[in-house]
Amino acid sequence: MNGNVWIGILIPFVGTTLGALMVFFMRAEMNEKLQKALLGFASGVMIAASVWSLLIPAIDTSEEQGVIAWIPASVGFLLGMGFLLLLDTLTPHIHLNDDVPEGIPANLKKTTMLVLAVTLHNIPEGMAVGVAFAGMMSGNTMISLAGAFALSVGIAIQNFPEGAIVSMPLRSEGHSKGKAFLYGAASGAVEPIAALLTILLTSLVVPILPYLLAFAAGAMIYVVVEELIPESQTGTHTNIGTIGVAVGFTLMMILDVALG
Repeated sequence: MNGNVWIGILIPFVGTTLGALMVFFMRAEMNEKLQKALLGFASGVMIAASVWSLLIPAIDTSEEQGVIAWIPASVGFLLGMGFLLLLDTLTPHIHLNDDVPEGIPANLKKTTMLVLAVTLHNIPEGMAVGVAFAGMMSGNTMISLAGAFALSVGIAIQNFPEGAIVSMPLRSEGHSKGKAFLYGAASGAVEPIAALLTILLTSLVVPILPYLLAFAAGAMIYVVVEELIPESQTGTHTNIGTIGVAVGFTLMMILDVALG
């Protein structure tokens, strides 16, 4: 892999780390309106990335390979949804505004399960970046270096508030700023790992690239539907979350169309 690929798969992790750094500059508890806006923004970015950076290239690549275009996109998308459903069912974790843990019962601290919840939905984001760069490296004409970077930057942008959303609650629960930052940054470490593993896998089996693109899209949409949007629509100020979705979706769409 060349230097551009290494930079590309590390950019989302940098976004998470910079977001986690906000624990040193913000008060102990994040404003509810800001939290909903950030959750909505992340949702919009992931939805747009799933469509423009993953599903459409999956369909176009299938047509280029002479395959019925909707089959790999549909199969891969459903497999991605199913994979995240399985991880969500098995992995002990707890969501931001919940008190009841999900997954297999485990004697873990709430902070650990909160980090596991965020780590869980960082996996498809890492896969998405990895499969985009793998497609570019394979010579796929539907995925350019600029397009792969657009996806990477888009995910990094939504990872910035995500890093803050993880670290700030940890700080409000009494953890030191340094420990809250480390937990927040660590939640994003899985992304470059998932991206690297996906690149290695795809380089061996290029014919299944459309399936992997759609798989990553399905996994990302699962996270949006299962976690991000519900959390942005609980309680009051839900319109702020909806506005965040619109802004995030539009920004990611512009990035992909302009750079892709």
